[in-house]
Amino acid sequence: MFQAITRLTLVFVALLLASPATAQDREVPYWASLSSREVNMRVGPSERYRIAWVYRREGLPVKVVRMQQGWRLIEEPDGTRGWVFNQLLSLQRTAVVIGDGVTGLHELPLATSPLRWNVEPGVIGELGACEAQWCEFDAAGRNGWIARDRLWGAGEP
Repeated sequence: MFQAITRLTLVFVALLLASPATAQDREVPYWASLSSREVNMRVGPSERYRIAWVYRREGLPVKVVRMQQGWRLIEEPDGTRGWVFNQLLSLQRTAVVIGDGVTGLHELPLATSPLRWNVEPGVIGELGACEAQWCEFDAAGRNGWIARDRLWGAGEP
C-alpha cells in the first residue's frame, strides 16, 4: 500500500513539473489582452482595493508590467496603470489602432499595395505576423496589412 501511494505521489509530482508554461511563468513585460466583456482595474493587487476603472472592451491589448499573487499590473494604450486579476487576461495578441485619422489596411505590406479597408483610431483587432514596418491585422473579419506605427500592442512590450 505504501509503495502504491508513493508511486502515485511521484507520478502526480512529475505531471505537475511537466505541465506547459502558463501566463504565470512569463517574464515581464509582455503583451496580453482583456478576455472578458467587463474587467475591473483596481488600484492594488486584491479585491480589497477600490475599482479605478471598468473596462468594457474585450480584446483590448494591455502591457503586463508586474505580477503579484495572481494579479497583474497592466498598462493600457494611454499609459494608465492598474491591477487586473490574471484570469481576466488572455495571451491572444491583439492591437488597437492609434494616431490621428483613418489609416489603410492594405492587401500587402506595402504603402502602394491595393487598399482593402480604412480603419479608425480605437479599432481593436487580432494581430498577426509583423514584417519590417507592417503587421497583419484582422478587425472583425476585415483583414490586411497596416503600418506598425499605427498600432499599439505590436512589437516588443
